Amino acid sequence: MGGKSMMNMAALMVLLGVTAVTAAMSNDYGDALTKSILFFEGQRSGKLPANQRMNWRKDSALRDGSDIGMNMVGGYYDAGDNVKFHFPMAFTTTLLAWSILEFGDSMGADLEHALEALRWGTDYFLKATSKPGMVVAQVGDPISDHICWERPEDMDTLRTTYVVNQTHPGSEVSAEIAAALAASSIVFNNKDRKYSMVLRLRAAQVFEFANNYQGSYNASIGRGACTFYCDFNGYHDELVWGAAWLYKATQDPKFWVYVVRNIATLGGSIFDFGWDSKQSGINILVSPTVMKSPGSIFITNADKFVCSLLPESPIKSVTYSPGGLMFKPGGSNLQHATTLSFLLIVYSRYLQAARRSVHCGSVVATPSRLIEVAKTQVDYILGSNPLGMSYMVGYGPKFPERIHHRGSSLPSTNIVHKHIGCHDGNGYLTTNKPNQNVLVGAIVGGPDNNDQFPDTRLNASQSEPTTYLNAPFVGVLAYFKGGK
Repeated sequence: MGGKSMMNMAALMVLLGVTAVTAAMSNDYGDALTKSILFFEGQRSGKLPANQRMNWRKDSALRDGSDIGMNMVGGYYDAGDNVKFHFPMAFTTTLLAWSILEFGDSMGADLEHALEALRWGTDYFLKATSKPGMVVAQVGDPISDHICWERPEDMDTLRTTYVVNQTHPGSEVSAEIAAALAASSIVFNNKDRKYSMVLRLRAAQVFEFANNYQGSYNASIGRGACTFYCDFNGYHDELVWGAAWLYKATQDPKFWVYVVRNIATLGGSIFDFGWDSKQSGINILVSPTVMKSPGSIFITNADKFVCSLLPESPIKSVTYSPGGLMFKPGGSNLQHATTLSFLLIVYSRYLQAARRSVHCGSVVATPSRLIEVAKTQVDYILGSNPLGMSYMVGYGPKFPERIHHRGSSLPSTNIVHKHIGCHDGNGYLTTNKPNQNVLVGAIVGGPDNNDQFPDTRLNASQSEPTTYLNAPFVGVLAYFKGGK
C-alpha cells in the first residue's frame, strides 16, 4: 500500500474515530428536562408571578372573562398565538400531571418547577368550572387573533369567552378538564391535601356535568372550536378517559364500572393518542388494574398499540423517516413522537412489574425494547438526526431560530415599550432574521418525513411549538435523566 493510500486510511480512521465519539456522546436529558419545563413560563397568560424566569414575557390578558362577569385571568396560550383553547390546554395539564406521577422522583430540583407549571393550569381550570351547570371552554376569538401578529402583552383582539352549558354542551372539553383535575389531585395529595381535595371534588362535579349533558363543543361554540381544535374523534373517549382518571384518584368503583361499560363502544383508533384521541391512553392508564386478567380488552388493545409502533412489527401502522423519526398522518408530527414515546415508557414499566412481554405475531417485544424505541425518538428530537438539529429551542448548538410564535418573534416590551398593533408586527413574521426572544424549551412541529426542516415562521405545521408537545416530553426526559 502506497504512502498516499496510508495517509488516506489514517485520515479515514481519524474520521471514523470522531464519528464513533460523536455517536457515543449521550444527550443531557437533565438539561433538556429543565428547559422543557421552563417553556411553560413562556406560554403563561395573566399576571406573572415574581419568580417568573422567562423574563422577556410580561403580564397579558388581564381582563379575560370580563365579558361574562367572570375572572378568567391566567392559564396558557396553547401555541404561537394568543388564544386560550381549553381542550388542548386541559390535555396538556393531564399529561403534565401524569408525567409527574410517573417520573417526579427523577426530576430533582425541577420537580418544584413542574408542580408550579401544573398548578398554573389547575388554578385556571378551577376558575373555568366555578359556576355549576357551565364550563368555560375557551377565551379569545381565534379569527380575530389569527389575522394579527402581535405580542400577548399588546392584544387588542376580541377576547370572547366561550361557554358550554346544559343546553349547549361540550362533553369533550368538560371531561378533559375533569381528567386534568383528577390527575392533578393525585399529584398534590401528599403536598397540599386541602388543594388536592378541592381538585378531586371539582373533577367529579365537572365529569357529572359532561356525562349528564352530552354533546360536542363543535356545535356549541361554533367557530371558536373549529377549525382550530375541532373535535374529530367524538367526545365519548374523553368521557371514558375522565372516568378512568377519577377512578385512579378516588378508587370509587362507579367510575371503574363506567370505564368497563363504555370502552368497547368507543369509536376511533386504538392506536392514537393526543388532545383529540384518548383510546390508547385509556388502555395503558388502566392496564395495571387488569394486568393479571387474561383476555382483558384493555391489555389486548394496549399490546396492539405497542405492535403498531415497533419498526420490526408485522402490523405496525406508523412509518419512519430515513433518519428514524416516527410518523403518523396530520400536522405537527412531533406531537406523535412525544406522546407515543411517553406511553411506551409508561407501559414498559407496567409490563416489567408484571413480568410480561408483548407478542406481535412472531416478534416478541420485551419491556426494554419499548424503551429502546422511545429513546430513538427522544434522541432524534434532541439532535441525533440527519440535520444534526435539536427540535427543542435552546437545547444544543443548533436549533430552530425562526419559530412560528408571536411573543418570541416580536421584541419584548423590555426593548420596545410602545404598543405594537395588529398588523404592525407583520415584518417580524416575514423576516428571515432569527426570533427576537429565545423561547427556551419549546418543541416545534418538527421535520418532514424526509428529515428536512426549513426553519421558517411561515410553515406553522413544522415551526410552531405547542404545550401538548412538551407535557408528555417532561415525563420522558425525567425517565431518561433518572437512568432507569
